Amino acid sequence: MFYYLFNYLDKVFNLPGAGVFQYISFRAGMAALLSLLITIIYGKTLIRLLIRFQVGETIRDLGLEGQKEKQGTPTMGGIIIIAAIVLPTLLFAKLDNVYVLLLVGSALWLGFIGFLDDYVKVFKKPNSWLVSNRGIKGKYKVFGQVGLGFIVGLTLYFNKNVVVRVISGNTYQDVKSMATTVPFFKNNSLDYEKIMQLIGLGDFTWLFYVLVATFIITAVSNGANITDGLDGLAAGISAIIGLTLGVLAYLSGNFVFAKYLNIMFIPNLGELVIFCTAFTGACIGFLWYNAFPARVFMGDVGSLSLGGIIAVLALCIRKELLIPVLCGVFLVENLSVIIQVSYFKYTKKKYGEGRRIFRMAPLHHHYQKLGYHEATIVTRFWIVGILLAIITLATLKLR
Repeated sequence: MFYYLFNYLDKVFNLPGAGVFQYISFRAGMAALLSLLITIIYGKTLIRLLIRFQVGETIRDLGLEGQKEKQGTPTMGGIIIIAAIVLPTLLFAKLDNVYVLLLVGSALWLGFIGFLDDYVKVFKKPNSWLVSNRGIKGKYKVFGQVGLGFIVGLTLYFNKNVVVRVISGNTYQDVKSMATTVPFFKNNSLDYEKIMQLIGLGDFTWLFYVLVATFIITAVSNGANITDGLDGLAAGISAIIGLTLGVLAYLSGNFVFAKYLNIMFIPNLGELVIFCTAFTGACIGFLWYNAFPARVFMGDVGSLSLGGIIAVLALCIRKELLIPVLCGVFLVENLSVIIQVSYFKYTKKKYGEGRRIFRMAPLHHHYQKLGYHEATIVTRFWIVGILLAIITLATLKLR
């Protein structure tokens, strides 16, 4: 909104300083600052409201150190994260940009699913058609994530403004392409359409792409949800990932940098930097109250949204194949649960008793069982996240 207002004031009244809103870097910085202020200033108010309405976390007894102290800690703090992402984006970004609208819609969509899940955990009785002992029944959450995957996939595939600019000498052409980036390879683009044409199914490229988008959104969203088990873990990792995606969006949306790095130039993508800085600012600001010992938990309204937003961001900037690297912490946490459950079922069937590979899954609980302090585990996971982010950025030159 501010972009249009100050653009008008600059053109009509020649207002001094109004032209600064033309710069993405300025608007991105303002979005980050505002998101930080929203989470820090209004986070305390939200915590008081959550306590007043007795929106407390119910902690299952897993035999972990410090677990009893967390019983009753306010949850659904992810509401302030969503607000701190959406409001600065609406104020500082161009609202006619398809990528911005898609990300804002994704944040609200997954935020609503997470809110509903948290709400029924606290206030609704279990064992109905919708509610289980741990919130909304899993199939309904997955249905919501799949629905978003279809919306995102169809929008990116069919929207005429989602294009790639092909440079040939001194001329260029914006073409509709479903190419994505393959890390660590020269001439590193992979076209979904060409893959489908090779197997004789070119007419179904749109369906294949939609299924890929749906899988990625569901997987990353659930990965962030599983990772949200220690104070500050999911928020810190998400901030690192969001900042990295912001850098990639800026480079891919800037003709000069894209040409220098020999990467895909995507017109209008630069506006996503504003969303990314708001996203990063919201996650960092939330740590003010969520760092150990946490005064509030983000709940599913936060964790489902953060993971889904990251997945949609990666799809928009054509870096979805980098997700296993950049979101490595989410991936390992997810895999630890899959491996633990699968091995337990296998050994129970074969030997008559279930056996475990980890002392507890997800992986962060395994380290708790080994005696590591919660703050130590979170800090070391953050460090791993930073290393993975550096490797991700290094793929721009390592080919």
